[in-house]
Order: sequence, then C-alpha cells, then structure tokens
Amino acid sequence: MGWREYFLSALIVNIFQMSLAFIIFVFQNILPLNPQGFPGLNLDLAFMQVISFATNTNLQHYNGEGVCNNPPDCYPLSSMPGLSYLSQMTAVQFLQFTSAATGLCVAVAMVRGFVSHSQNMGNFYTDFVRSLTRLFLPLCFVAALIFVGLGVPQTIGGYQTVTTVEGATQTILVGPVASLVSIMQIGTNGGGYYGANSAYPFQNPNPASDIFQILLMLLIPTSLCFVFGQLLGKRREARPIIIGAYSLFALDLLLAFIPTYGLGRGIEVRFGGFFSTFWTVVTTAVTTGSVNANLAGMNPLVILSAFMGMLIQSAPGGKGVGLMYMVMYVVITVFIVGLMSGRTPEYLGMKINARDVKFVMITFLVHPVIILVPTVLAYATGAASAVRVSTGSTGFTRIFYEFTSAAANNGSDFLGAAGNTPFFNISTALVMFIGRFAPIGLLLALAGSMINRKRSTEIGLRTDSITFTIVLVGSILLLVVLTFFPFLALGPILEFFQKRVNGF
Repeated sequence: MGWREYFLSALIVNIFQMSLAFIIFVFQNILPLNPQGFPGLNLDLAFMQVISFATNTNLQHYNGEGVCNNPPDCYPLSSMPGLSYLSQMTAVQFLQFTSAATGLCVAVAMVRGFVSHSQNMGNFYTDFVRSLTRLFLPLCFVAALIFVGLGVPQTIGGYQTVTTVEGATQTILVGPVASLVSIMQIGTNGGGYYGANSAYPFQNPNPASDIFQILLMLLIPTSLCFVFGQLLGKRREARPIIIGAYSLFALDLLLAFIPTYGLGRGIEVRFGGFFSTFWTVVTTAVTTGSVNANLAGMNPLVILSAFMGMLIQSAPGGKGVGLMYMVMYVVITVFIVGLMSGRTPEYLGMKINARDVKFVMITFLVHPVIILVPTVLAYATGAASAVRVSTGSTGFTRIFYEFTSAAANNGSDFLGAAGNTPFFNISTALVMFIGRFAPIGLLLALAGSMINRKRSTEIGLRTDSITFTIVLVGSILLLVVLTFFPFLALGPILEFFQKRVNGF
C-alpha cells in the first residue's frame, strides 16, 4: 500500500468500528449482559464516547458504574449514565485494543517510508491483525491475570449487595475490571471501568498494582524508540529520540515536584503524594490519561507539568503517535539548524524540501488550533458556565485542560460526567477525531514523499549526536512555550501564584 491507501484503510476500519460501538451504546438497554438495567446512552454522548475510545483518547463524560460518587461534580444527576457489561467488553475494550493497534501500525508504516525503496509502506490489514494477535492480546492476557492476583475483580455477575458490620446494606460494584485495566494501560488508553478510574480501590487496590500500571503505561512507548532505530537499520538514530523524550519527561517531573506543599490534597492515602504526582506526570507524558488521584486537589505546578506532557506529545508520547510526533520535531529541528548554518537540511541522508516542511508545520499547527479555538468558544457561547466550573484561573484551567486532553488523545480531565452536555460532547468529539487522524495522515504523507528519495553519501548534519539532541529538546520547548504560554499563564501559572499568596 502507498501512504494514501494505508491511511484510508486505517480510517475506514476505525469508522466501521465506531459505527458498531455506537449501536451498542445506544441500544444497551435491550441488549444482554445488562444486569443493572442501564438505559442506552443519548445520541450526543454515544457519538462522543465512540470517537473517544476509537481515537485512543478515552475521555469519559459518564461514570462506568452509573453511580455519582461526588454529587457536586455530577450535576445534573441525569448526566450520570452507566455502561452495561456488554458495552464495557464489546465496545469499550474492543475499541481500546483496535485504537492501540492502529497507532502502532501507522508509526511502523511511517518508519518504513523512510527506508523503503518502493512505494510500498506495508499492508494495514496485515499489520493490524499481527499487532493484535502477536502483541496486545498476549500481553494483556498475562497482565489481566496479574491484576486478578493483585485483587482486581473480573466477573460478569451483577453488583453484590452485602450487609456491613453496622447492619447497613452496601452495594459492591464489580464487573470485568481486570481485563479492561490491562489494555487500558498497555494500550495507553486510560479509560477506566469506574468513574474514579485507578483511584477506585477495586481498579487499583494497592501500591503493587499502582507501580505495575505505571510500568505498563511506559512499556510500549519506550520500546518504540528502540524499534525506530532497529527498523532504520541505524540504531544510533534512536539516541536523540529516546534521550530527547526522557529529557523532556525528566523536566516534567522536576516541574511537578518543585512544590513541597499541596501534594496531600485529593490523593488516595494508600499511594501518597509521591506516587500520585508521579502517576500524573507519567499518564500525561505517554498520553494515557488514567488517574489515581483527584486532579482538582493537586498543586497547580503538577497540573502545569501535565499540560506540558500533553502539549509536547512526545515525552515519550503515546504508543505509535508519540514516535511520529518526535520525528516531526526532528524534521523541524533539522530545518531550523539548516537555516542557521546555511546548509541544505538533511535527515537520514535525504534532503528536506519545502513540501516536507509544509507537512510538519501543518501537523504542528493542528494541535494549537483545535485546542485554543474551542476553549474560546466555550466561554463565548456560555457553555463553560453551564457545567458550573469555578470562576477565574481555576475554571479556565479546567476548560483549557478539557480540550488539551482531547486534542492530545490523552483523556484525563476535570469535568468528568459534568461534561455530558451537547456542547462539550460534540466539540470534544470533533477535537479528538481531528487531533488523531489529521496528524497521522499528514505524517504518513511526509513518509510517503520520502520513499525512493535519493540519499546523499556525504556526511551532513549528525542527527545522532548529543549536540543535536540538545538542540532538539530546546526547539521542542521553545515551540511549545511560544505557542501556548499566554493560555498557560492565564490558567495553571496564575493559579499557582494566587494560591501561593493565599497560603495554599
């Protein structure tokens, strides 16, 4: 397949899968495996959720268990739909597998474009099936068994009602949780079985399960950095990718751990401030989006660190697309260095032409446009006030975070089920779809344009050197900060100084 056929195949397969999941969500009330009798999702919520799971975002405007754990955040209560076991297993988990496989396939196809001497970038259907059967299914099967051993439930029986020691009755919310958590973390999906995600004791019972989930999140994004060098046949070219990605990750960690206060609010005591903060940095750096603590209670600098992970998208980023974004940054850096030195920019021995630069610059600009425009529209239309967010910098941070998370295909958010309004359902769905498939199409086009390109035998810019890696990291930070600083200043940065003055 050429890049166009490969991209269209991926797009068609994903749209078909979304259509099937949409039917399941809307008609779950008349389908089997619904012991709690949950009604079908309304159309705008179902539309948003199928795009959310198919794009590997997993932004959730519902509570999976159909229970409001924190009434102030669940207004109105009618916005608290739940999902049946059938929806969780055949729609949510199915899309979590296929979206992860899609991301991996397109990344490998892009790398093939850099080394291929024909117009063939591989066959999407073959890559898709192989990634599912040879990677994700075996890994998730083993991980699910480990989660069951750590205390995560896995059953299709209904919720259990028990009598407590005080004589009252309590409903125990169980279900096929372990199987979902495994692909949720391995596939960097992030959408949990419960509304509280991995802060819920059944989904993340103890520190051992917490550490295991963090490792699963990092597994494939980190591995792909090395796979990049292996596929190129030049392992040294993987050095700036892996060093650059984890240098940015280290800076995120440093930023998050600067405050020595405010780390004990909104966290689970079984994890403590350190693991809650570390999880938040990891889950946004690899665009997973799962949480083990309440984001609303964290120090603004932790939230700023989360923003940076989502805005950069390659520290190290999600499986597949994170690598594609890093290659985009490498091409931009090569172009900048070429302008500064007066030499024709080259990467992997191939000259970077004006068409290539247009591809990468449009890809870069997609991200700020689909974040900043809907953020402004949310305030201009009054949609922000309709979900009862806080006023001032805190409220702005929550709305800005919603669209940043959607655009980065991350999925963590402040609104939760409160975001179940027509405006936020439709707007975030469009942002997620564009944020997923526009960069994929553009970067596949970039790789396609490099197929059969003449390779120079002269020694040009060394893109495997430490010097280039430093310039790469600096270029990424400069581009992101210049693009988003005004909005970050109005949100988490201003909130940090306000709370510092008020003795946060």
